[in-house]
Order: sequence, then C-alpha cells, then structure tokens
Amino acid sequence: MLFEVAAQQLCDVGRFAFERGWLPATSGNLSARYDRGMAITRSGAHKGELQVQDILDADLQGNARSGKPSAETGIHVHLYERFPDAGAVLHTHSPRATVLSRGRTALVFEGYEIQKAFEGFDTHESRVVLPVVPNNQDIPRLVTTLEPLSLTAGFLIEGHGVYTWARSVADARRHLEALEFLFECECVRQQLGGAA
Repeated sequence: MLFEVAAQQLCDVGRFAFERGWLPATSGNLSARYDRGMAITRSGAHKGELQVQDILDADLQGNARSGKPSAETGIHVHLYERFPDAGAVLHTHSPRATVLSRGRTALVFEGYEIQKAFEGFDTHESRVVLPVVPNNQDIPRLVTTLEPLSLTAGFLIEGHGVYTWARSVADARRHLEALEFLFECECVRQQLGGAA
C-alpha cells in the first residue's frame, strides 16, 4: 500500500469514529502500515477533520520524517513489532470504553454473536478478554505493562480508551465497531443489574 492510500484511509476512519462520538476533539491516534513504514496521525490533530496533511510518514520505529507524531506512537510501534501481520492500529476514546476501563484489570465478553467479527474468533462460544492497563504518560513504561499480557482483540488503558488492530484499516475498523457494540451491551447489562 502507498502512503497516500494509507493516509486517506486513516482520514476516513477518523471521521467515521468522530461521527459516532468515539474520537472527541483531538483524542486518539490512528496508524497504518504501508510499503515503506507507517502512516500515523500527527499530535493534536482533530480526528473528525483529518486531512492527508495531518497524517505523518514515519518509519516502523516511530521516527517521523517530518512533523510531530502522536505522543503514543510507541504503543503503535510495540503492536506492529508484536503482531507482524497487523496493518493498522486504532486508538479511540469513546465514553463507554473510557468509563468501563475504570477500576478493572480486564473486561471479559462471552457468548456474544458479534465476537466472530474479531480475527481468530469463529464462534460465539469463545471468550474475548480485554486487559486493562494503568494509564501512564511515560509511554515506554506503559508498553512494559503490555509485554507480559495476552492480547487478542484489543486492550484498554484505564480512564483513557481502547486500542485495537488488524490486518488492514477496514478490518481494524470492524474490530472497533464490534468492541463498541460490546461496550454498549455491557453498559446495558449493568443498567439491568447485571442480569442480562
């Protein structure tokens, strides 16, 4: 994939997530691998108004060829190193993801048909575990908390938001949609007293 194609795909997914309330203001960060490195949102860019010039050209170590990339670029670098097939990483700040991440070590989903939307899950008779890691402005230190964890569909940063990844931007967007549906289900379940 060419940089320009990756950049346009990130602009499109940024607007998609913003319109659903998952990327308010300048929150979140988005990246995609391309043939020479990584396309990643610049620091401070409003994701609902992304233009191609808001997407920076960086190597896979997170060094931008110009401009200042997201402060959380190190997390994207870690995920691309850890998952060689990953072609995109999306990080959003929806209210549900942010609130559900508080006071937990993990968020677990079982028996939901939509779990089949995640790569590697082919039945609802499975268990999707999203670890929750403490928020830390020291990104290298935050990455060390990820290293021993089993990661499948994504993870949450406490009081912050969710990360997910997949082979392509389209697949990562599908993961994000499925996660947000599950977050909404969990909120409804809690409103019903945890009985659902």
